[in-house]
Amino acid sequence: MSTDLDTICRELADAGVATVYEAAGRQGMVDVELQQIVPGTRVAGPARVVACAQDDNFAVHRAMSVLQRGEVLVLAMPEPRAVGLVGDLLITQAKVRGAAAMLVDAAVRDVDDVRELGLPVWTRWVRVRGARRTDPGDLDVPVELGGQPIRPGDVVVLDRDGAVVVPQAGLPGVLDATRARLAREARMRERLLAGELSYDIHGLREIHEEREFHRQDEKERSPR
Repeated sequence: MSTDLDTICRELADAGVATVYEAAGRQGMVDVELQQIVPGTRVAGPARVVACAQDDNFAVHRAMSVLQRGEVLVLAMPEPRAVGLVGDLLITQAKVRGAAAMLVDAAVRDVDDVRELGLPVWTRWVRVRGARRTDPGDLDVPVELGGQPIRPGDVVVLDRDGAVVVPQAGLPGVLDATRARLAREARMRERLLAGELSYDIHGLREIHEEREFHRQDEKERSPR
């Protein structure tokens, strides 16, 4: 991963999934519940996409031979299912190869060992059901995860809130919008700490009072 991209990914990881999602115009959310195997981790990195055959992790083994430092391994199957595509041995390889994280649209097993390894992993399920190794699958092809397309090189941001995907082409704009949003949130936080209410800052009190005025006016005008 280039130094510039590495810096961008660090900024997006620090900003967090919710902020990046809002800054991207509420686009890119991976809309499934994910389990964060290593608590307290937050990561962003370009996707190394692994399209496994159904219930088969041959492609994950293949991916280890091309994985680059700083990449997020995205593992998917044609139909998401609670099959353990990775455990501690494959995740050990990913860590040694320098992966930033792993996003698994299937199951992970050996959870205690994986936590000890410390490589950030997000998964749809935890199950011990094993996968076959009979079909090579595909590498570096688009997949869909939680209704969200993920293409090779798209930046995946992960934290306790889940995952959001930033298309490679839209990265500069989303980064600028993320920085702007963080600045606005910092100013807002100062006002809230000073005792102001979001009810007033966002003009919600005025909106409510205006609606109540019109509601009362309509009530008075309505035939009795």
